[in-house]
Amino acid sequence: MGRATGSWLSGPQIGPGGGGEYRGQDLGLPESGPGSLAGGWLRTLGLLVDWVMAGGVSLLFVSFDSPNLGTTVLAVWFVLGVVAVTLFGFTPGQFAVGVRVARVDLGPDRTEAEVTGEVPIAAVGILRALGRQVLIVFLVPALINDYNGRALHDRATGTALVRSR
Repeated sequence: MGRATGSWLSGPQIGPGGGGEYRGQDLGLPESGPGSLAGGWLRTLGLLVDWVMAGGVSLLFVSFDSPNLGTTVLAVWFVLGVVAVTLFGFTPGQFAVGVRVARVDLGPDRTEAEVTGEVPIAAVGILRALGRQVLIVFLVPALINDYNGRALHDRATGTALVRSR
């Protein structure tokens, strides 16, 4: 009986191309500093700042006691996220905490100069930004992480949240 259940009770196994000495090594990212993968607390703090800002902007459109306030906050947050990530590579909350969205689907062949910022990192683009934001709305993909610590919405869109400073 132990053999039948041992394969899934032991936890997920890192497949081919996964793992390394540190998080993000297989993506071609540095271990620490600018360009390294951002931790969960930075991602959460950036999201909180964006959400509070969207709430403030929403109050320009609806009153505080409006039954549509929650929907308006979600709509403002959604549009803000897609537009900001498409144009700048980060939302205002991500900028405040020192992280940005970067494409990592280019693989580990990227040079160190690209990662450190000497050469511009490839733009995320509107389709990836839109896909990320749609998946974050459902929240569950943002809560499940892979072996690198990347959330599922980033994995699905070939992006990662990296430190910008």
